[in-house]
Amino acid sequence: MLSEDARRSVEDSIKKYSQKKAAVLSTLHIAQKEKGWISEETIEEIAGILDIPSIEVKEVVSFYTIFNLRDVGKYHIQVCTNLSCSLLGSRHIVNYLEKRLGLGVGKSTEDKRFSLSEVECLGSCGTAPMMQINEDYYENLTEEKIDKILESLGHAQK
Repeated sequence: MLSEDARRSVEDSIKKYSQKKAAVLSTLHIAQKEKGWISEETIEEIAGILDIPSIEVKEVVSFYTIFNLRDVGKYHIQVCTNLSCSLLGSRHIVNYLEKRLGLGVGKSTEDKRFSLSEVECLGSCGTAPMMQINEDYYENLTEEKIDKILESLGHAQK
C-alpha cells in the first residue's frame, strides 16, 4: 500500500491532467520512489486509484526499463545489450560484472547492495558499451572503469 504522503502526491499529479489515466507515468514514478519497485499489488492499487484496468498499468510498467518489476538492490546496474552495445562488447561487460559481483543477470547480491539487469536500450549508442547504475550513466566501459566504479560504491575487488 502507498503511504498517505505518496497518495497525496498522486492526487496532486492527477489534478494536472484532464483524464485520471494520463497520470499513470507520474503515479508509477511516485510508487517506485517510495517502494523501490513496482509489485503486482502496487499495479492493482494504481489501477484502482486511476480507475483503469490493471493490464493498462502493467503495459506501461513493462514497456519502460526505468520501472523495476522486482525488488532490486541499493545499486541497480543495468547494462545495455542492444545492437550498438552488443557490437562493442556489452556481453563481455555483463560477463565481467557477473563474475565480479558473484551474481547472475536478474539477481541481487545477498546483502541487497547490487542488482544486475540487461536492458534493451539506454540511448547512448555512440558511447557503447555502457551501463546505468540507478540514475547515472557510465559509458565507454572497460574492466578497469568498472572496477573503479564498483570500488567507489563500496564493492571491494575480488
